[in-house]
Amino acid sequence: MRNRYILLASALLLAGCSRLDMQDQPKYKPQRPSDFFVDGRSGRPQVEGTIARGDMEEDVAYYEGKNDKGDDLDIFPVAVDKALLDRGRQRFDIYCAPCHGRIGNGLGMIVRRGFKQPPSYHIDRLRNAPVGHLYDVITNGYGAMLNYAAQVQVRDRWAIVAYIRALQYSQNVNVNELSADARTKVGQPLSAERQAAERMQPLVPSDPDFNNFPAVPATPAGVPGAFGPGAKTPSNQPERK
Repeated sequence: MRNRYILLASALLLAGCSRLDMQDQPKYKPQRPSDFFVDGRSGRPQVEGTIARGDMEEDVAYYEGKNDKGDDLDIFPVAVDKALLDRGRQRFDIYCAPCHGRIGNGLGMIVRRGFKQPPSYHIDRLRNAPVGHLYDVITNGYGAMLNYAAQVQVRDRWAIVAYIRALQYSQNVNVNELSADARTKVGQPLSAERQAAERMQPLVPSDPDFNNFPAVPATPAGVPGAFGPGAKTPSNQPERK
């Protein structure tokens, strides 16, 4: 019996000597070299074809706005309803309106401060552009516009495109396509209540520095980094070439 206790005590002592705490575990820190692997790197490259869980993105139409031939989609890959349009308007006002304007005419507040003016959504080229093209521009950028893939998730990009289509329709609708009730309101003066609401929150706020905008764009002195035709350059800041 005594020998058993001695053996048990010895086993416990040996187990204690081999203790390995988590903070002392053998591991490689990021970017540290390794003598174990032939290429000398501790970080192992991903196996070819590896895809992160949830990132398969097999639906090319939804994620890329393209059809099987690689052409821009002519139809939406998502259901377009009021909820999607409402979401699109919210996202548009946040991410797009500063440059493109609240009604998509290209006269946003940043443009009014001297930034390059984007084209209006209401020109024939963009009214006739497939929805996949508009989605692609949001995703990958175009010209002076950077991509918004990091800021706007996929479904919200389609929501924005749907709202752009609604804006285009609102500015180019044929009066004969309106309901009888809506046709009776065309050309009528706004109610006093509507006029007061638009004065409180106009689509393009009045600004004495832009009375003749965009024919004579101007930037009030003190706005850093602004430039362009008609921009006012502060006396202590050289003109930007």
